Amino acid sequence: QMEDPIQLKEEGNKYFQASDYEKAAQSYTQAMKLSQDRALQAVLYRNRAACFLKREEYAKAASDASRAIDINSSDIKALYRRSQALEKLGKLDQAFKDAQKCATMEPRNKNFQETLRRLGANIQEKVKAQGWAGPEHRAQLRIQFSTDMRVQKMFEILLDENSEKEKREKAANNLIVLGREEAGAERIFQNNGVSLLLQLIETRNAELILAAVRTLSGMCTGHRARATAILHLLGIDSICKWMSVDNEEISLAVCNLLQTITDCLLGQGREEHHGKEEALVLDTKKDLKMITMHLLDMLVSKNVSGQGRDRALNLLNKNIPRKDLKDQDNSRTIFVIDNGLKKILKVVGQIPEMPGCLPLTENTQLTASVLLNKLYDDLRCDPERDNYRVICEEYIKSKIDPQNMDKTLHAIQMVSGVLQGPFDLGNKLLGMKGVMEMMVALCGSEREIDQLVAVEALIHASTKLSRATFIISNGITLLKEIYKKTKNEKIKIRALVGLCKLGSAGGTDYGLRQFAEGSTEKLARQCRKWLCNTSIDTRTRKWAVEGLAYLTLDADVKDDFVEDEPALQAMFELAKTSDKTILYSVASALVNCTNSYDTKELVPELVQLAKFSKQHVPEEHPKDKKDFVVKRVKRLLKSAVVSALACMVKADSAILTDQSKELVARVFLALCEDPKDRGTIVAQGGGKALIPLAVEGTDVGKIKASHALAKIAAISNPDIAFPGERVYEVVRPLVSLLNTERDGLQNYEALLGLTNFSGRSDKLRMKIVKEGALPDIENYMFENHDQLRQAATECMCNLVVSKEVQERFVADGNDRLKLVVLLCGEDDEKVQTAAAGALAMLTAAQKKLCSKMTEVTTQWLEILQRLCLHDNMEVQHRGLVIAFNLINTDKELAKKLVETELLEILTYIGKQEDDPKKQHIINVARDCLSKCMDYGLIKPLSRA
Repeated sequence: QMEDPIQLKEEGNKYFQASDYEKAAQSYTQAMKLSQDRALQAVLYRNRAACFLKREEYAKAASDASRAIDINSSDIKALYRRSQALEKLGKLDQAFKDAQKCATMEPRNKNFQETLRRLGANIQEKVKAQGWAGPEHRAQLRIQFSTDMRVQKMFEILLDENSEKEKREKAANNLIVLGREEAGAERIFQNNGVSLLLQLIETRNAELILAAVRTLSGMCTGHRARATAILHLLGIDSICKWMSVDNEEISLAVCNLLQTITDCLLGQGREEHHGKEEALVLDTKKDLKMITMHLLDMLVSKNVSGQGRDRALNLLNKNIPRKDLKDQDNSRTIFVIDNGLKKILKVVGQIPEMPGCLPLTENTQLTASVLLNKLYDDLRCDPERDNYRVICEEYIKSKIDPQNMDKTLHAIQMVSGVLQGPFDLGNKLLGMKGVMEMMVALCGSEREIDQLVAVEALIHASTKLSRATFIISNGITLLKEIYKKTKNEKIKIRALVGLCKLGSAGGTDYGLRQFAEGSTEKLARQCRKWLCNTSIDTRTRKWAVEGLAYLTLDADVKDDFVEDEPALQAMFELAKTSDKTILYSVASALVNCTNSYDTKELVPELVQLAKFSKQHVPEEHPKDKKDFVVKRVKRLLKSAVVSALACMVKADSAILTDQSKELVARVFLALCEDPKDRGTIVAQGGGKALIPLAVEGTDVGKIKASHALAKIAAISNPDIAFPGERVYEVVRPLVSLLNTERDGLQNYEALLGLTNFSGRSDKLRMKIVKEGALPDIENYMFENHDQLRQAATECMCNLVVSKEVQERFVADGNDRLKLVVLLCGEDDEKVQTAAAGALAMLTAAQKKLCSKMTEVTTQWLEILQRLCLHDNMEVQHRGLVIAFNLINTDKELAKKLVETELLEILTYIGKQEDDPKKQHIINVARDCLSKCMDYGLIKPLSRA
């Protein structure tokens, strides 16, 4: 056997000349395996293509010729051989293009010319056979013919089990891309494509199923008629069956397909312009009800995987409640409550540890609780809410049976699930006869499953003070006993969190301190141990996070926690899960560690009075002092806390509640305190994450997030911190901080941020003006506080570059110009510098303002002279520019200035020797004098 690819190529050539095309192809193939030379590989592919042409294997010939062309695009032999192969495959338009390239490279080659004529004639015959006429129709036919052939070829490759894996993958990807194009989607649909796609799904090959489902999604997007037809061709039963499989990727792809169909039925997605379809009136309500009923049935089916159940819940969460509460139609919600509320309750009432439980994921029951909450919030009036409550009460009552503890356990679990959803409703369900007593009684049961469910329900119930008081008096002892005696980690951790939560909810640390005997550090260490133990299920580990959310109120605990890197990373990893409780607990723990909660400032006089009357005065823990807080913040930043927070912000609003958003905003603000850390925060995605927090959530949360944005905007390059269009979204939060109800620091840092922005581009300046910031900025220019006045004046200095702002100064009936002139006379040098800069730009841009400046105040000339003689060269330069602008306006105004002491000032400066350090100042003075000479107001001067 030869190992030299050159010799193998020569051998192949001999076989080819002897018409032994099979052996020739084998020699070329062997040479390809041995050669690393790209040029030689191109020749070998080209030669093998010739063998395949002779053997009438045209698809292979076209493929090999294409590979040769990929290496050398000007390989004329490969182009011609591909043209021959494509012609035989019926792809006349593509064959014509290759022949045309050959003829371009060798215009005298008669063979190429003859091929072009033949192909052109064949294409024309096909056009005439279809009855088309005109160039547009010919082009349309060629495209349609080409697309049909592509579709056919793709399906041939995909349905052929003997096809190469690489070819099948390429065909699958091409089919998906084609399905997303309108023309391609229509050709697939018209050529029995849906049936062929069904065949792919029935192969049970995961890759082919995904390709088929994604192609169907592309075909449905933005086309209601086609989406409706595909829904009926596939059948909702089949779609739900595919979504039920225990394969995350397939389940998600089918979920996206059903969402696309639903969007079309609801009239969402891209606008539809598909000719005659606009005249069709499709009644989609029946199809939407059919989809909804099947999704509800999926919730309680044992044949549905946990993944599939989650997909069904997510689809209901997204499509049933109204997007806008101003819309009066909540009929979809009423339909689900009447036909599926009991099914949702059955899901939240499942107990994974009991036999016969439906297949669930770690997120299923929480997602069901979120759906319960969304449905309840979507109700418009009390009768609708009463109906919801009655259905829940009757269903839960039907499950309570003193003779059947397992059945009763499911009822308690349902109440627990409702408490994680519509809490007010859950609180009413707690008031049902015997429910609270049953919870406490179950805590005393010897069965571990009873203790597990009861403790968890007590924790959710103890949020309300009245309930917590009942539990403290009736169940605290039981919780302590459970914690000490049980060997089940799942129960132990819940009991601990119950004790922590009861202490907090009851307004006392009775439950926690009495149990812990003052050692919260010991409990926190246990929580951190559970948190880091990945062998424990996520549902149990989340309780460790909730325990730490309470325990980190202790200064010693929070200090130890931030030093425990594995525990921090474990908590950040858990924060990526779609769990409302985890997100709130993580945010709470971080607020505690950064001391970003609100604290009441103690009045020294009242403290002394309290001590005199022998009352207890709480003292600040040494580890809650600033130095320790700063150290903890630095430690969290080093642990990439910003990335974790940014990930949390991306969660759905039903998961990341307004209260959680406020906590996250508080943490961000604490992290932004040191200017040196703000670059790190931006690099880890903090700037982007803060924008939604500044526009959505509680009022306090929005203010905190806006303040954090202001801190970043004040010192960062906006192009880096907020790239692209994102920077314009930051303007409104900054402007909101100019409100006089905000504190002085917030006002100041917002002004610094706006100053930075206004110096970047005219578009940003216009955005600031459009958001109504100008009146507030002007008000702060009057402020007695030096820093506020300085920041506002600097901001105005940048804004006056805008023509719209200039026009406001020109308009009659305002004192804007007067204010700027007077600020030029301030003793504060920074204010003076900014005001002089603003005045210089205004007078340069608007000649009307030059005349107006001399009328707004009698002090204008004195102020101008002081500017021109200022010790600060920057201020002096700006003063001289203003003088030049006034002189340059017209001769009369120049004459008025020449008749004053200003002429002596200009002459003194202009006669000075050239000096690189202040040459720009001397030059402006000389320009002023030259202009006066041009007017004939003064004679040429000679320098001393």
